[in-house]
Amino acid sequence: MVEKKSKAKESAPDGEAELPALPATSWAVLGLLSFGEELSGYDLKKWSDWSLRFFYWSPSFSQIYSELKRLEKAGFATSRMVAQETGSRDKRVYRITGEGMDAVRRWAREAPVDPPVLKHGPMLRIWLGHLLEPEQLREVLARHREFAETMRLRAEVDIEGARSEAAWAYPTLTLKWAERYYRSERDLVDGMLADIEELENGTRP
Repeated sequence: MVEKKSKAKESAPDGEAELPALPATSWAVLGLLSFGEELSGYDLKKWSDWSLRFFYWSPSFSQIYSELKRLEKAGFATSRMVAQETGSRDKRVYRITGEGMDAVRRWAREAPVDPPVLKHGPMLRIWLGHLLEPEQLREVLARHREFAETMRLRAEVDIEGARSEAAWAYPTLTLKWAERYYRSERDLVDGMLADIEELENGTRP
């Protein structure tokens, strides 16, 4: 995933340092650390798969470790090695610093919010529907419907699992948004299939 960095050095209020120009991935990883837990790269990957993937993306392990190095260099995170109880090799865990907490709080409050960019594979195939056989187009939509319903159910399960964690109140709201979004995608497929049937019957949708 290629990311644009945040606009270089956001202007800061009087007396405050400017925010560094970091990619959104850095702020997302720092945001995961902002909940106060001391986390390994594996933990961060697990947490991002549990929440970020529903509305943004799920970074790879290499992306996470790259961003952790960047955050340490910026002074926004620290790390240490801890021994494993199971006897396996030691692992490195990361914690947000006070400077990092101030930075991610300011970024969340002050940085411009980019509008979502829709890159919708099934819609692109519908746009090229004149090049496909009708059954191919229906198969594309059927697979997308299955994907949307699978994601909706996963979000629903994760919502229930997060209810007991007070610190995850706002991430739980994003999971609710995700459940509604994928439900709407599922229903949009049903509507599109009806539109295609009307088109094939000689009436325009």
